[in-house]
Amino acid sequence: MVKNVLSILDLTKEEFDEVISLAAELKRKRAAGVLEDILPKKTLGMIFEKSSTRTRISFDVGMYELGGHAIFLNPNEMQLGRGEEIRDTARVLSRYLSAIMIRSYLHSTIEEIAKYASIPVINGLSDKEHPCQILADVLAMKERFGDDLSKLRVAWVGDGNNVCNSLILAGAHTGFEITVSTPKGYEPDEEVLKTAAKHGIRVKYFENPIDAVKGADVIYTDTWISMGEEDEKEERLKAFKGFCVDDGLIAHANKDVVVMHCLPAHRGEEISDAVMEGEHSIIWDQAENRLHAQKALLVKLLK
Repeated sequence: MVKNVLSILDLTKEEFDEVISLAAELKRKRAAGVLEDILPKKTLGMIFEKSSTRTRISFDVGMYELGGHAIFLNPNEMQLGRGEEIRDTARVLSRYLSAIMIRSYLHSTIEEIAKYASIPVINGLSDKEHPCQILADVLAMKERFGDDLSKLRVAWVGDGNNVCNSLILAGAHTGFEITVSTPKGYEPDEEVLKTAAKHGIRVKYFENPIDAVKGADVIYTDTWISMGEEDEKEERLKAFKGFCVDDGLIAHANKDVVVMHCLPAHRGEEISDAVMEGEHSIIWDQAENRLHAQKALLVKLLK
């Protein structure tokens, strides 16, 4: 298998499908009380520049349940925080660990670690992509709609951020159609859209979120104010007015539409409390599936 997973496209379609299938199997076994030491004595180093709930806990628990061990690494408590070069840290960690997972502000930081590391590097989140989240999301979609997702219409409403970028690129492996609606100036990454076009991924853009969700099987949203953007809060709240996923918006989608959010959510901003708690929400399935999808990815990389 590939050494690094910095982008969802670092997985081939075959590898992507294998990870999702294994994640479903590991989920079934865990529900039956069956946990196997598949990765005994393997150690995952977890570097967190950004705070985390789901990423940290799911990777930590995942390694434990696989028979391995995870180490939390705060850059401020490492020599990285005192100016040690990333390439030096990457080389040293490669001598100690089995793999590195990093949650970083800049995608370039993860790319530099991967360049100098001699062990697998996993993107736990960057400003460009969030591949681990999309693995969990696709598992949730398959649980609801079956293995063939090619006929699905997935609508993204809100900020064209890292999760949106990875969702678009996942179209290369799933075949689903993606519609995107964002305020002007908050569109998905241009490089991602060019890559999507090269892979024949079906992406349509709409200025009006109502148009984007018409005929949608899935509506996906995320926070309008990501970590590091807090000083833009007032500007963003004004720009995103009308983009809240509420009952009024989902009424324009298919009647069996599911609503997704990668969390954390700001209820009353990008999504209403009623929708989060309502019958269309599969948000908690997504959150749980982070554990299973990441366990499967670790097995494929380290076994």
